[in-house]
Amino acid sequence: MKNVTIIITLIAAFILNSCSVYNFTGTGKIDAKTFQVNYFQNNAPLVQPGIERIFTQKMQNIIQNQTNLNLTSSGGDLVYEGEITDFRIEPMTATADQRASQNRLTITVNVRFSNKKKEADDFEKKFSFYKDYDGTDQLVGSKLTEVLDFIYERITQDIFNESLAKW
Repeated sequence: MKNVTIIITLIAAFILNSCSVYNFTGTGKIDAKTFQVNYFQNNAPLVQPGIERIFTQKMQNIIQNQTNLNLTSSGGDLVYEGEITDFRIEPMTATADQRASQNRLTITVNVRFSNKKKEADDFEKKFSFYKDYDGTDQLVGSKLTEVLDFIYERITQDIFNESLAKW
């Protein structure tokens, strides 16, 4: 019985020790220690004030929450930069009296990612997502915040997966 306990303890120690190579976010072992997210400019034809600041913060938050990397303002091992290239509201369905019963907000972000430790991982790519909302809703205040949070959560997760998780 004592041998079984020793074997179980050794197996558990081996399994726990091997987890240091991979974590639940899928990032595996990263040589980088720091990251920086440069301010994403709003270059969309339809300008919604403040969305670039919110996006930049969301991008910083997802990396801080899902990795052990330290945020820095310059000289980061991993660098995220780019611009918001599209902010578009389109009617999706109409009522009998030709009013929009549902609208769609689509946001597109162009991202340039640089990994100073592994330049083969560098890329420039556009990420886009949308959210449909009721045509009678005005896209201001809490409704705008709700829609932006939904879209930014998807876009930042896609950027994270492309740059660090490799999914």
